[in-house]
Amino acid sequence: MIELATPLSEEQIRSLHAGDRVVLSGIAVTGRDAAHKYLVETLIEGPRPLPPADKKIYEELESILRGGAIYHSGPIVRAEGGTWSFVSAGPTTSIRDEIYQDKVIAAFGVRVVIGKGGMGARTLAACKKYGAVYLHAIGGAGVYDAASVSDVIEVFMAEEFGLPEAFWKIRFHQFPGIVTMDAHGKSLHDDLAGSFDKRLTELIRGRDR
Repeated sequence: MIELATPLSEEQIRSLHAGDRVVLSGIAVTGRDAAHKYLVETLIEGPRPLPPADKKIYEELESILRGGAIYHSGPIVRAEGGTWSFVSAGPTTSIRDEIYQDKVIAAFGVRVVIGKGGMGARTLAACKKYGAVYLHAIGGAGVYDAASVSDVIEVFMAEEFGLPEAFWKIRFHQFPGIVTMDAHGKSLHDDLAGSFDKRLTELIRGRDR
């Protein structure tokens, strides 16, 4: 098991390979569909100068994501005495953010993207070019995943996006996952898809004989 802690260097990321098991600690942020759309269309490609409110969020997110991690998760949260905590925080399907992820990696210097199901060619190319990895989290185990979130520090855009889609600034303590897309152009998702297609073809040919 490889232990990682944000912020991460490009050298650390390029030392990882698809199939490595890791635990991640340190500051990260959640972000789903609405968050990625906002990151790209407003903060990256929006008109300049940014309005003060957007500029403030940009600067905060840049400080988190530079060498850091973004987690594709829409957590179930609880507030007690003015303090937030995660009740459940499993990964959501990442491919929905394929149209945005490469731009987020490039603009913010993201080192780790966490989710489930893998991502496509654009994200894999960005991982190789800029030095990032995709970390596959444990799906269907939201309460277990939430146990690795030791602190919920702050929330951004909750009123605009709703709690599941908001940016949650969190602290991980040994969050577990597997590197399934690395910075060398290797994707276990592509490999498995190729194996499945080959086996399916063999089965169909065998049936038709």
